[in-house]
Amino acid sequence: MQVNIYYGGRGLIDDPTIYVIERIAKVLDELRVTVERYNLFEEKSSIMVLPKTLREADAVILAVSLEWFGIGGFMQQFLDACWLYGDKEEIKKIYMLPVVMATTYGEREAEFSLIRAWEMLGGIPCEGMCAYVANHVDFETSAEYNLAIEKKTENFYRTISKHMAAFPNSNKQVKETVLRSPTMSLTPQESEQLSAFVANDEYVKKQKEDIEELTNLFKGMVGEAPKKDFYIDTLREHFYPMDDLEAIYQLDLEDENSSLIIEIQNEALDIYRTSLGTGSKRGKPDVTARVRTNVLKDILAGEKSFQGAFMKGDMPSVNGNFTMVRNFDTLFRFGEQPEEEEQ
Repeated sequence: MQVNIYYGGRGLIDDPTIYVIERIAKVLDELRVTVERYNLFEEKSSIMVLPKTLREADAVILAVSLEWFGIGGFMQQFLDACWLYGDKEEIKKIYMLPVVMATTYGEREAEFSLIRAWEMLGGIPCEGMCAYVANHVDFETSAEYNLAIEKKTENFYRTISKHMAAFPNSNKQVKETVLRSPTMSLTPQESEQLSAFVANDEYVKKQKEDIEELTNLFKGMVGEAPKKDFYIDTLREHFYPMDDLEAIYQLDLEDENSSLIIEIQNEALDIYRTSLGTGSKRGKPDVTARVRTNVLKDILAGEKSFQGAFMKGDMPSVNGNFTMVRNFDTLFRFGEQPEEEEQ
């Protein structure tokens, strides 16, 4: 007969849970039971593969230390791994003794959490041990508490050795009708292999890199939908090309920390954004203008012309070929613009 102990505490010297499971292990050893102990805080990098250790066990002891709330992260990870990768057919045959030693309130709730989790997995929970321990020295030196631990362990041994049946419970029905294991249909061997992969940090890292590489590859193959840009879309819609005209406009939008580059070659139009001050890919712009976004929006709405905004001083600065400044309003026409005042 073999009993596995899974300890979910932090391994502190004054942890009363360690004392209890050591006493349990001593009693089971005297009863000629093979005991294997797994400290989850030492096995944290391989918790996902621990469900395979259930295969040889007739019973398990789930031991946790309640320091502030709940059963703790290590035990929760182990139970998650049992749900995801454990052999449910094997777990159905395994008895479980919950052990909860608390230094704060909530030992009953934590014990119930372990019982409910094991029932959801399909296993057989037994009457557990839980206690509030205010002083671990007084607890460990108490003859009455030691006797209680021994009696509980002996009852646990009798339950296992006689294969006592457990009364049916509603959790089994809930598991069958509501709770679902992962949708992948895997054999126990495949689940065990998958858990080994999940526990391998290098493998997981490599898989993430491969997925990212494939994602980028497919993006390049199918092309991503271009992002909407109000300025670019509006300029394209209102473009009227001029024969034998080539020009580059650079509109620096300082309040958006970007530049709007407009490249024109006869009927060809290319508009794109760059970081502020990066400039055109084709060379030096014919016109470089610093434009506030509210002024640019007025121009695109047809409320003022490009040249008019320049003449009225609405643009902080305009440099370059001033003939191209005038041509902007011919190349891009935004509805009925008001007549400009004579200067």
